[in-house]
Amino acid sequence: MSASGGTKAIVAALAANLAIAVAKFVAFLFSGSSSMLAESVHSLADSGNQGLLLVGGKKAQREATPQHPFGYGRERYIYAFLVSIVLFSVGGMFAIYEGYEKIKDPHEIEAWYWPVGVLVFAIIAETFSFRTAIKESNQVRGTLSWKEFVRRAKAPELPVVLLEDLGALVGLILALVGVSLALATGNGVWDGIGTLCIGVLLIVIAIVLAAETKSLLLGESAGVDEVKKIEAALVDDDTVTGIIHMRTLHLGPEELLVAAKISVQHDDTAGEIAAAIDAAEERIRAAVPIARVIYLEPDIYRESGRTTPAT
Repeated sequence: MSASGGTKAIVAALAANLAIAVAKFVAFLFSGSSSMLAESVHSLADSGNQGLLLVGGKKAQREATPQHPFGYGRERYIYAFLVSIVLFSVGGMFAIYEGYEKIKDPHEIEAWYWPVGVLVFAIIAETFSFRTAIKESNQVRGTLSWKEFVRRAKAPELPVVLLEDLGALVGLILALVGVSLALATGNGVWDGIGTLCIGVLLIVIAIVLAAETKSLLLGESAGVDEVKKIEAALVDDDTVTGIIHMRTLHLGPEELLVAAKISVQHDDTAGEIAAAIDAAEERIRAAVPIARVIYLEPDIYRESGRTTPAT
């Protein structure tokens, strides 16, 4: 995922959520709808989340230091994980609490045109934000399904914005249904039930985001396609005759570490092996440009297929 594509989707979502949060809170003040209060807090939390993603992207651009020799690329994973925590606590848990309170002590919705009008406006605004996230994601997801894209994406921003926008749209529909039923029946319990549903939805999305970003924080290898390209680039069938073992690790969304033990001929000179390693590194970077850090260890090839022990 290009940084510019992710930033565009984040900014679009941030602008939409800030406007929607203000509109929802005004509607809550006039109507007393718990769904509107939950939704206003949800939009405010989403705005904070997009701010966190922007901060993470900025911090990840810092140059490597002696203390952090591999750079700060994983800052983007850390801030994406913080987003899932904020979505769970501020968004989901608050909505469940507010829904419970409304069911326990229901009251009629006043000035119904405020929540209904704001919800319709919010659905339109969130649709534009969601459309931007889909458009930016389509540029990088290739043939992957949406589920596979969310699970396999190494850059967290677009999957986070996609799930947030999807959750926001579904939450708005739930709020509209809850408010409509409360107005139709005169029973404010429906407004509380709608709020509870919004809370459960946000918690589910937060758990999915936390699981995916946790995997990235722990360290994920390159994708299957990238691994195949690296393996093909390593072997030249001349000096580098095979791969004994290889490990890859994402140092950030657009930064990959490659470490491999390669087999060479026993009669190759040190100069030939050094030249072969330099050439292999160039081929790897040409095949997979995000392979920024490459460590190659030569080992003596044996006719029996065995190699010297690793040191």
